[in-house]
Amino acid sequence: MAVVLGALRSPFKRPRPDADFPRGPLVLPGLRVDLARLAAYERVCGFATGEDALPVTYPHVLGFPSALRLMSGRDFPLPLLGLVHTSIEITQRERLAALQEYDLTVYVDGLAPHRRGTEATVVTELRAGGAAVWESRSTYLARHRTGTRAAAPRQERPPLPAVTDWRLGADLGRRYAAVSGDRNPIHLHPLTARPFGFPRPIAHGMWTVARCLASYGTPPAARITAEFRAPVPLPGTVMFGAEPGRFELRGGGGRVHLAGTVS
Repeated sequence: MAVVLGALRSPFKRPRPDADFPRGPLVLPGLRVDLARLAAYERVCGFATGEDALPVTYPHVLGFPSALRLMSGRDFPLPLLGLVHTSIEITQRERLAALQEYDLTVYVDGLAPHRRGTEATVVTELRAGGAAVWESRSTYLARHRTGTRAAAPRQERPPLPAVTDWRLGADLGRRYAAVSGDRNPIHLHPLTARPFGFPRPIAHGMWTVARCLASYGTPPAARITAEFRAPVPLPGTVMFGAEPGRFELRGGGGRVHLAGTVS
């Protein structure tokens, strides 16, 4: 229902960085993990199944319905349709037991100008026994004309050591949508992606970072940053590269799709 309402409201929204936004948090107490859904997520993203620990990216999935409710609301100034996830910063303070009960809070932390439009920062917090155990800060971009000059070309680092190539199927966006609840049309089908400027569907940013971390591995307590540099068209092939503290995905011609850190 939230997706439908957000879609219906999208054409009437005029995003700008000085717009007002919802100030109150959404709180979901006593949250328990659906183990069948968790296992399905682990399979799609390449994590080992059957362990009594949540993948470091899974709390984002737990918080996504609340985030979607906020971003589809009448008082959220950015249109839900075509909204692009541009970055995430995750802080995990301890191992997250799959059978633990959690309290989840999601809120909008603010808006900021971007050279391609307006970005919103959405924060998700997870608590266990009253203690903060996990937090993420995600930025979402609504693209629109800004009058801002294009940024200078980024000075790219040399490629990280190659680990493996991944062939991504045309249905990857639909498979990840089924386990995450993120059914943004830019990820689902060419016909639904084209109105937003994408000739083909693109992979979810959170699938790319989850897949990388499933291969890279993370300690029980970690800080992770991931910047979604360029869309990953589906179907396609990407190269996963890594070195201690850093990981990335590159496509044809060495184009960087995702750059991340683990500390």
